[in-house]
Amino acid sequence: MTAESSTAALQTVRRSTSVDDIMAIVRADGGVIIKEFLTSDQVARVNAEITEPMARVRPGSTHEVERTRAFHGDNTKRLTNLITYSPTLRNEILDDDLFFGLGEATFREALGDWWLCTAQVIEIGPGSPAQPLHRDIGNNPPFIPLGPVGPMIFSNLIFALTEFTEENGATRIIPGSQRWPSFLDVGTPEQTVPVLMDAGDAVFYSGHVSHGGGANVTADQYRRGVTIPMQAAFLTPEEAYPLLVSLDIVRTLSPRVQKMLGFRSQYPKGSPGLWQNDYAEIADFIGL
Repeated sequence: MTAESSTAALQTVRRSTSVDDIMAIVRADGGVIIKEFLTSDQVARVNAEITEPMARVRPGSTHEVERTRAFHGDNTKRLTNLITYSPTLRNEILDDDLFFGLGEATFREALGDWWLCTAQVIEIGPGSPAQPLHRDIGNNPPFIPLGPVGPMIFSNLIFALTEFTEENGATRIIPGSQRWPSFLDVGTPEQTVPVLMDAGDAVFYSGHVSHGGGANVTADQYRRGVTIPMQAAFLTPEEAYPLLVSLDIVRTLSPRVQKMLGFRSQYPKGSPGLWQNDYAEIADFIGL
C-alpha cells in the first residue's frame, strides 16, 4: 500500500516571509508557494528574452529511452542554457537575496557549498499527458535507499511565466511524501495536489518530495515555467555551464552567481576544496 499523505493544498506565503519560516513549511509539507516572487516586469522581460530561442526548440525528447521520452513529454518544450539567453535570469533572479537565502538555508549548515543543477524553461503544450511522478534526488540514485533520513542534496524552485492551472498542466505535488519511509514509492496521481500559480509566483520544494508536471487538457494553452533546481556542490549538475556560458557574460555576474554556475571553486563541508586548479581557487586561474 502506498504511504499516506496529505491531500491539502500547499501553503502560500508572501515574498516578504522569512527564509526560516519558508523552510519550516517545506520541512513540514514538502513545498510552499511564494506569491509574486517575480515582478510583472521581470516576467515580461524573461518571456521576451526567450521568444526567439523557444521558437527554435522542437517539442518532445531526443532520448532513445522510452521512459525518458515519456518524462520529457511529446508536446513539451525544454529550453536549456537559459543563463546565456536571459539577462534577467542571470543578473536579477539568480542574484536575488531570497533565492540565494533559500539555497544557503537548504545546504550550507549540513553540506556546505551548493550550485545549480540546471535552469530551463519547461513549456507543457495542449494535449500533454501528466508527467510520471518522481523525486528529484533520482538524479543521484545512491541517495534513494536512504529515504527521509538521507541529507537534503537537492531542492527546486519553479517560477510561473504563465498562469498554472489544473487544466493546463500545473505542477502536481504529494505533500508529506518527503517523509515516506521508502523513496522507491512515488505515490499515485490521486494523491497529488495542483500547484496553482499566477505568472510571477514560484513554488519551492524539497528534492525528496514526489511530484510531476500535470496533464494539459486544454486545446490551446501553453503552461510555461522556469525550473531552477539547486544541489550540493559535490554532485554533478545536468548542465555543464563552464562549457556553455561565455567568460564575457560570466565577468558581468556577481561572485555568488559565478559560483552557482561553476566558475568558482566549491567547498563541501569537511572538504579542502573541489573544482580547483593546483589546489587553488579556479576563479583566479581564469581571471575572475
